[in-house]
Amino acid sequence: MYNQLQLQSSEELIEQYAPLVKRIAHHLMARLPSTVVLDDLIQSGMIGLLEAAKKYDASKGASFETYAGIRIRGSIIDEVRRGDWTPRSVHRNSRRVTEAIQQVESRTGRDATDSEVAREMGISVDDYHSLLKDSQDSRLFSFEEMVNPHHEGPGEAFANDDPGPNQNFERESFIRALSSAIDNLPEREKLVLALYYDEELNLKEIGQVLGVSESRVSQIHSQAALRLRSRLSDWQ
Repeated sequence: MYNQLQLQSSEELIEQYAPLVKRIAHHLMARLPSTVVLDDLIQSGMIGLLEAAKKYDASKGASFETYAGIRIRGSIIDEVRRGDWTPRSVHRNSRRVTEAIQQVESRTGRDATDSEVAREMGISVDDYHSLLKDSQDSRLFSFEEMVNPHHEGPGEAFANDDPGPNQNFERESFIRALSSAIDNLPEREKLVLALYYDEELNLKEIGQVLGVSESRVSQIHSQAALRLRSRLSDWQ
């Protein structure tokens, strides 16, 4: 049985939901280097929108806008991954930061500070902040990718057509573990994630809320991502 969305023409669908695609593209664009072209992200998002219209099933409970948002983000992220510009040195340094955080927190039993992580890595705090900025500028993070860039997390699995019982169990377990890890982040890191992912503020807007520079917000976001990755290493 066809629903109303399936009866709409592609042109009508794009016209109705183009603002959603553009909003998501602009939000993700804030995390990407200047070499990325916004129109390319929007075009990929439109493909995700059309796929959502073909595969949406209202009986599964999610609204079309929620489902389409997942498909649109997934399509844009897939496009970005295909053109990965990240130098190997950035990946390597991100792993070094993750390992340093894990080592400090295992030894102290509390949140690792910037200075402690920098000291563990044998670099200055300024150099550590530069590594965080490089990590933020070069990666398009979803919550799942914060933990493992190769892991198909709950967002992507939800957008799949028929995840099996094993996938559902793994997704639910991952969500519980991730939620617990986020709850235990330092307050400022937790707030940045909430403002960025839940409220969809950009880095500049978050900086205005916190009274810090945009670059400092970028550092806090990267540190939160790498801290989560270190604390959820069992999922990698």
